[in-house]
Amino acid sequence: MSVPFLWLVSILCLLASALPTARAAQSDAVISPRATVTLVTDDDTYRPGRPLHVGLRLRLAPGWHTYWLNPGDAGDAPTLDVRATGGATGQAGSIEWPTPRVLHDGPLTSYAYTGDVLLPATLIPAAGDRDGPVTLTARAEWLVCAEVCVPENGSFSLTLPWGEAQPSAEAPAFARAAAERPVASPFASRVSPAGVLQLDGRGLSPDAVKDAWFMPEVAGAIDQDAPQVVTVRDGVVQLVLKPGPVFNGGAGLSGIVVLRDPMGRERGLSVQPVVGDVRALAPPSVAVPAGGIVHVGWLVGMAFVGGMILNLMPCVFPVLAMKVLSLERMARGERRAALVGAGAYVAGVVGAFVVLGGAIAALRVAGQQAGWGFQFQSTGFVIAICLLLFAVALNLLGFFTIGLRLMGLGDGLPAHAGDFLTGVLAVVLASPCTAPFMGAAVAGALAAPPVVGLLVFVALGCGLAAPYLLLACMPGLLGWLPKPGRWMETVRNLLALPVLGTCVWLAWVAKLEGGMDALGLLAAGLVLVLLGCWCLRRASMMDLRDAMAGRAGLYRAIAILMLLVAFVGGGVLPPASVHDRSRGTDRVMDGSSVFSPTRLAELRRQGRPVFVDMTAAWCISCLVNERVALSTHAVQDAFARRGIVYMKGDWTLRDAAITAFLHDHGRDGVPFYAYYPAHGTEVILPEILTPGLVLRMTAPEGK
Repeated sequence: MSVPFLWLVSILCLLASALPTARAAQSDAVISPRATVTLVTDDDTYRPGRPLHVGLRLRLAPGWHTYWLNPGDAGDAPTLDVRATGGATGQAGSIEWPTPRVLHDGPLTSYAYTGDVLLPATLIPAAGDRDGPVTLTARAEWLVCAEVCVPENGSFSLTLPWGEAQPSAEAPAFARAAAERPVASPFASRVSPAGVLQLDGRGLSPDAVKDAWFMPEVAGAIDQDAPQVVTVRDGVVQLVLKPGPVFNGGAGLSGIVVLRDPMGRERGLSVQPVVGDVRALAPPSVAVPAGGIVHVGWLVGMAFVGGMILNLMPCVFPVLAMKVLSLERMARGERRAALVGAGAYVAGVVGAFVVLGGAIAALRVAGQQAGWGFQFQSTGFVIAICLLLFAVALNLLGFFTIGLRLMGLGDGLPAHAGDFLTGVLAVVLASPCTAPFMGAAVAGALAAPPVVGLLVFVALGCGLAAPYLLLACMPGLLGWLPKPGRWMETVRNLLALPVLGTCVWLAWVAKLEGGMDALGLLAAGLVLVLLGCWCLRRASMMDLRDAMAGRAGLYRAIAILMLLVAFVGGGVLPPASVHDRSRGTDRVMDGSSVFSPTRLAELRRQGRPVFVDMTAAWCISCLVNERVALSTHAVQDAFARRGIVYMKGDWTLRDAAITAFLHDHGRDGVPFYAYYPAHGTEVILPEILTPGLVLRMTAPEGK
């Protein structure tokens, strides 16, 4: 036998003896078109008492994913049962889950893994019958999903010899899995019963944390489809969560908070927050350029111009037309009465603006996400305003005569209290709308010191009331109107039509916000208002008859009772179902998608152009823009040709993500429109749209 032949036999023997050791750390694979799955260990040997890391390694085909401990809206978590027999015995602990990814698939959100993933567990072998090889047997089940979901399972086995520690070829995969595992949070964490989660500690700042999100360990703890509004301050990271059916006031909440730094690096922190009093922080508003008196004048000027333009909004048409008609009547009479009445109207407008602005600022200090027009997000407020306008329409139709003296209150109130209240009503009806220049002015007012904010809201009121005050001071401008006569009564009756149309619009808003229960409550309130106004009419007729004057008081009392029941029942006691409503998804037109900050970020990373429309059912300007510009065939066809994704944010109900988005862009109300080209910075569109303007602002560069 030659020497080369002996060398060849020796090499083959050495390779044969080494082969089991090389494959000892990995079992035979379970293979499908969707995944290749094996049982692996981080060590080629074992010794009793020395921790041995075992794991299920899934090499998923492109487009497929499997799930975390909490799969999210759909799916099922993998299971792994590993046991040791032979030279040692024992059973592996539970899976030590790496931090998953958040996957959005239409309206569903999942916590999942993609690509090459290792799900590790720890087994501590106990001494067995002898110090021989140990056999690891495992049974595992997992679900893989793409367009469809396929449940898979497998049985695995591998043998390890006794010996000193010897890292296997799979050790780097275990090291990666350990690095991806969330660590105990070094920051104190609290959660409020309302769902505000807060981390406190050194090292948290806008320079260190660009984004954050929370993933609960228990399904149903939060609504994972709802956007999580993130606010970062020095020493604080706060997430506003939407509690789910098993939130339980925050008791026992646990999960992972992922912090992403400006470089895109992420780290998962395991948190078990204690329940405590956490007040939501207002997201940082867009900074307003500083400049002392010049800057204040700039804000006040924008507010005044925005208030004047607000007169052109459809919200206030009915009230303004009514005031012009009354001014015509006064202009033909005593000049002083006209001026005093106009002054009372201006006082009502300015006072209402100041009160409304103060209420928004106070709610923000209290931690509420309030913006311009926030009161229309309350179903009770919408119902109350609808009932009030219905009474105004009945008055315009001559069904009864509104008079404070008729209600038994006239002797104790100023003569022009009605003009003052009309000014308040004008602001209430105008508040859903945001005119050009007004959005930036309101945002600046709320971000500025209180004195500056007061000046801005006074300027808004002066701008809204300026045209009416000008007519009162220069009655010659009304000379083109015919002399008072029956035509005024006809115009008065016709003015009831837009008021009734506003009632129909508000009924639609109440239906969107509160469902059929709110609509039924509104209908009952309308009947009570109608009966109450009829009683007022009867009382006014009885006052003209001496024999029946005593019964007039009874009718007034009945009228007041009915009106109180209508307004208190509709405005203060909305039905319980209002709080269980779903967002008005039926308002999202064909071809658009629901606004989501996460989805917007994903589309921008993909280089896709996006048009964002922030709207609300109670914003007439928004609805007009949608009808006149955004829903036209020309605009929709252009969006389709240019690949523009049309995202609509519905602010009809309170939505913290939309409020934060508006604040980030220096706005506190709707409408608001932003276009994000495929490459380049965002483009802010004006509050009044035309098809040509939209097409021009969204046209590709160079076209």
